Amino acid sequence: MALPDQSSPAPQQSTGDGGYRPGYEIAAELILEYIVREQLPPGARLPTEKDLADEVRMSRTVVREAVKILSALGRLSVQKGRGIYVAEPDAPSWREPFSQFLPADVRQVEELFEFRLHVETIAAQLAAQRAAPVQVKVIREAAKQSAEAAERSDLEAFTRADEDFHGGIGAAASNMFFASSVDSVRRLLRQVSAIGLAGVAGGSLTAAADQHQAIAEAISSGDEALATTLMAQHIDTTKHQFEQEIRRRLLANDTPPA
Repeated sequence: MALPDQSSPAPQQSTGDGGYRPGYEIAAELILEYIVREQLPPGARLPTEKDLADEVRMSRTVVREAVKILSALGRLSVQKGRGIYVAEPDAPSWREPFSQFLPADVRQVEELFEFRLHVETIAAQLAAQRAAPVQVKVIREAAKQSAEAAERSDLEAFTRADEDFHGGIGAAASNMFFASSVDSVRRLLRQVSAIGLAGVAGGSLTAAADQHQAIAEAISSGDEALATTLMAQHIDTTKHQFEQEIRRRLLANDTPPA
């Protein structure tokens, strides 16, 4: 990463603890805060350098250096003659396997559930610790709806409730990385259900709904250990059900016609 020109002293600001930060660092932080505050998506155009300097209340020289840093870090894209844009993010390396995922491959499904186990058990623990009352309400309502759908054997309604339940726990963990990971796992599980299982639920809807309600109650009561244990059991049960169904179908496909 190219550093700003150090030929002249950069404006500095006290950090409040006796130290100082270069002005371009502060400007870079303020620009990122502006992007978030204005909800600018990738590809959105930012104000001109002059207007951006006015927005963050710093000099154009300092803002120019901040833009250089943010461009080198991949957060901004400076297009000569066109302007400054929010950069399109590169696909992170951990997402590459997602594009290579085979939803009917038992080994890959096992790897997905191994990843899911770690992500969602910690998410459940954090949800039990951090969930706001409104988030607990969302989780409990989703668990209730999954139970009602299970009673009717309504797979479509159960799937929607299941999405809301696990997504609600991811959100209640109050950590955007866990929320994003839970969402990514759910997207791959949809592929398993639609392709590996051809839209048929893996296992008992009633059993899964009962587990949902138990997990919801543990999170509601703030019992981190119980929420973690119950989520691990839920994922393990679902994993075995999915694997058994996929194996059954693979064996059926390999059996020569009579």
